[in-house]
Amino acid sequence: MGERNYIELLELQQRIKEGLATAFPGRYWVKAEISSWSPRSNGHCYLTLSQSRGGDPIAESRAMIWKWQLPQLQQFFQQAAGQPLQAGITVLVRVQVNFSELYGISLFIDDIDPAFTLGELALERKRAIEKLSSLGYMEMQKELALPDLPYRLAVITSKTAAGYQDFRNHLLDNPEGYAFRLDLFEALMQGEQAPSSIIEALEDAGEKPYDAILILRGGGSELDLACFDDFDLAVAIASCPVPVVTAIGHDKDVHIADMVAHISVKTPTALADLFLEAYEAQDAILDRLSRRIGGGLGRLVGDSELRVSRAEAAISRAVQRRFSSMEMMLQRTVGRISKALVGKYSDVARLCDKASHAIVFAASSRVGLEVSALALREARITSTDPRNILSLGYVLVTGKDRKVLKSVKKVSVGDSIGVRFSDGSLSATVDKIISEKISNTEIA
Repeated sequence: MGERNYIELLELQQRIKEGLATAFPGRYWVKAEISSWSPRSNGHCYLTLSQSRGGDPIAESRAMIWKWQLPQLQQFFQQAAGQPLQAGITVLVRVQVNFSELYGISLFIDDIDPAFTLGELALERKRAIEKLSSLGYMEMQKELALPDLPYRLAVITSKTAAGYQDFRNHLLDNPEGYAFRLDLFEALMQGEQAPSSIIEALEDAGEKPYDAILILRGGGSELDLACFDDFDLAVAIASCPVPVVTAIGHDKDVHIADMVAHISVKTPTALADLFLEAYEAQDAILDRLSRRIGGGLGRLVGDSELRVSRAEAAISRAVQRRFSSMEMMLQRTVGRISKALVGKYSDVARLCDKASHAIVFAASSRVGLEVSALALREARITSTDPRNILSLGYVLVTGKDRKVLKSVKKVSVGDSIGVRFSDGSLSATVDKIISEKISNTEIA
């Protein structure tokens, strides 16, 4: 195989560089999206410019802003567009094509047109509105009904947003004391990620029984509020099953989110007033009803009092007649009862006298019988009294244990015995025991 012709890589790179310098000798305005933004500590800013089609990237290039140009470009864009240069926005920049043998092609940016960025947003907004109208999304929320007294409110905003605090204070600290339930669903309210963040919060709130969902944000630049012109966000608002009320930006701002919402107001304070006025309207209705009911009740009470007064008079007369009739009946009844009682008393008195005599006779007979029985018992007791027996000449002998002796078997020779007479007693010693079989003549 023969020797091939070749060139060094450096020579190739130098030829490319010369060719690019010849093909692109000046500066060119380029439309692109900033897909990355990286300021460095040395003051330069490195970024990536890209172009997409159908959501897929089709071109990409490195770019750079020198540190001596970066502050002026940032300030110029911020003042004109109301938003800082950052990733995610489409820009029209003036670039110079540069080629480095080590780093390849890069674009040096030295100027920017803020009006183009705003114009691009306006064009996208117009296309989104036309598409939403053709698909029927613009009227979907209008078909929902907001309750007469919306109480449960979901608020989609940033927790630290000044507009949210103004809204909350104005709504909850109302002088009439109307009560509301507020639940905060936090979301990003500007930037590239804001639409998806708000959509997620909408989906969460839409699954709960809220009376209304509020999307709240204070004022800002056109680019700050550009997220509220997002097509997907508009579809999510229109499709939400709960009435969505928006308060985005200032009076001059009308966003697609406002167009598809059920109701749109301009400021957070106006949003609070919307709900307070709903309660005030219901209060006014209740006041009118209260006055009508009060008047009707007054007339009804007057008529009722007149009827009651008439009925009272009629009842009084009827009661008086009834009392008179009953008094006469009572007098007649008392007379009859009095006569009946007198006759009944006479009969009872006769019966009482007869019963009294019978009781006295029966008691006397009973007492006589008891006296005779008592005399008989007394005679029996008297006849058996030891003192009476002793008076007949008998004696009572007691042993050494001072118990009455009834037999000689319990006495031994030498025992001390007591002998009781009717007029006294004496002590003796047994010196002889004579059997009962011995005659009385042998005792001496």
